[in-house]
Amino acid sequence: MASADPEPSTIQVEIAYARPDEQAILTVEVPAGATLEQAILESHILERFPEIQLPTAKVGVFGKLSKLSAAVRPGDRVEIYRPLLADPKEVRKKRAAEGKRTRKGGGDAEVEPA
Repeated sequence: MASADPEPSTIQVEIAYARPDEQAILTVEVPAGATLEQAILESHILERFPEIQLPTAKVGVFGKLSKLSAAVRPGDRVEIYRPLLADPKEVRKKRAAEGKRTRKGGGDAEVEPA
C-alpha cells in the first residue's frame, strides 16, 4: 500500500509592503511551520524598508490581521501594514465640526432654463 506524500520541508510565501512611492512583493522560501515573523525576516524586506518597526507593526495574511507568531501556509501573502496618518473617524468629526459637507459626483452642475 502506497503511503501519502510527505509534507514539504519548505514552502513559498509572499511578503508585501507598500508606501506611496514604492511597493514590494517578495517571494521567499521558508521551512514548513515557519511563523509570519520568520518569513518576514527571511525575506530581508526590513533592510529595503528600514522604517518598518516589526515589533509594533500590524501584519496580516490576504488582508486579515494576524499575529507575528501565526504559522504561514503555502502560497500565503504576508502583508505588513503602515500606521494610519490620521484616524478616519476623527477626520470625519473634524469635517462635520467645521461645517464642511462631502459631495458625491463632480460638483455643481449648471442648470439650463427650459
